[in-house]
Amino acid sequence: MFDAPTLRAIGELADRLKCPAAALQAAAEVESNGQVFAMVKGKQEPLIRFEGHYFDARLKAADRAVARAQDLSSPVAGRVKNPAAQAKRWELVTRAAKINRQAALESFSIGLGQVMTAHWRKLGFNSVDDMIKLARAGAAGQIDIMARYIDKFGLADELRRLDFPAFARGYNGAGYKKQGYHLKMAAAYRRLSGSPPVSASTGMLRMGSNGARVRALQTLLVRAGYTVNVDGDYGPSTRDAVRDFQKAQKLAPDGVVGPETLRRLEAWKQGAAEQPGEQPVTEVPEVKDATKGGGLLVLIIAARDQVAETASYLTGIEADTAQTVANVLLAGSGAIGLGLAAYAVWGWIKSRRTDEGDIDPDAAAEVSAPDPVLA
Repeated sequence: MFDAPTLRAIGELADRLKCPAAALQAAAEVESNGQVFAMVKGKQEPLIRFEGHYFDARLKAADRAVARAQDLSSPVAGRVKNPAAQAKRWELVTRAAKINRQAALESFSIGLGQVMTAHWRKLGFNSVDDMIKLARAGAAGQIDIMARYIDKFGLADELRRLDFPAFARGYNGAGYKKQGYHLKMAAAYRRLSGSPPVSASTGMLRMGSNGARVRALQTLLVRAGYTVNVDGDYGPSTRDAVRDFQKAQKLAPDGVVGPETLRRLEAWKQGAAEQPGEQPVTEVPEVKDATKGGGLLVLIIAARDQVAETASYLTGIEADTAQTVANVLLAGSGAIGLGLAAYAVWGWIKSRRTDEGDIDPDAAAEVSAPDPVLA
């Protein structure tokens, strides 16, 4: 996918990050989706995505009114739509620059790593123009920008550990699993290195983990004086709080909750039997979504589906068989009561589950190649 000069640059940048070259190359391949440039007005330009909410936040009131009238800015992320064609996206930047050039140039992600130009100062550039110039120089320059982002936003540890779920959670956000970024990176690493990515953090809480144990961890961090949201999602802010706690405890600040980190945090438990951060069944996201609006019919239909899931989860029977059993049970005279009870049981189980974020080797081995990006 990359030429020899780019591969040399990857090796040099990997040395700078102190991570395996195959790990950085895997991340770069997946992020580029097989494409580094698009033809725009007869010349090669880096791939970009214009972010109207970034532009909106950088404008003064008068310019903001003009930009909103032209559908170039919005306070809501994603409200300004990006055309499929890269040439059209660059046209958005050109139009925005007529309103405020600096704000426009700070309002798009660029290159194979899709790094926001707004970070130019933190990434060590003298100007946003210098960052864009490096992205235009070639794939090696774009990987340099990506490596700077990985370094400055504290994601090098995850690459060193070959912890692609944690890396993807930090780099791609909370929705990384829906796009399968972690699986694609693991598959690319396996192809490039000849061996599966075995991470020492497997089975531990770290970025990419979610569920009951993460809520417990976050609750204890809050009690210990650290500011985190108790939401069950182990994201960058939770990772940073764990690192700060580990530093204060003179532990290796890797952001991974191993046995010793957990043991020291348990000093903030209110009793041996306490389950910190315990989530009420009614607050389980799936339960809240299914019962939104208070519709009883919606609840019963959702109950039927969750009776099936619960039966399959607890007994191991086939999903189709479990669905049939659920339909029969809910068709009886006690359907409403049974449905509500079963739904409560399912919610109770769901509220106590934890997903450490580990990769299923079979799923990683079967992942498809990246989709091509439209020109």
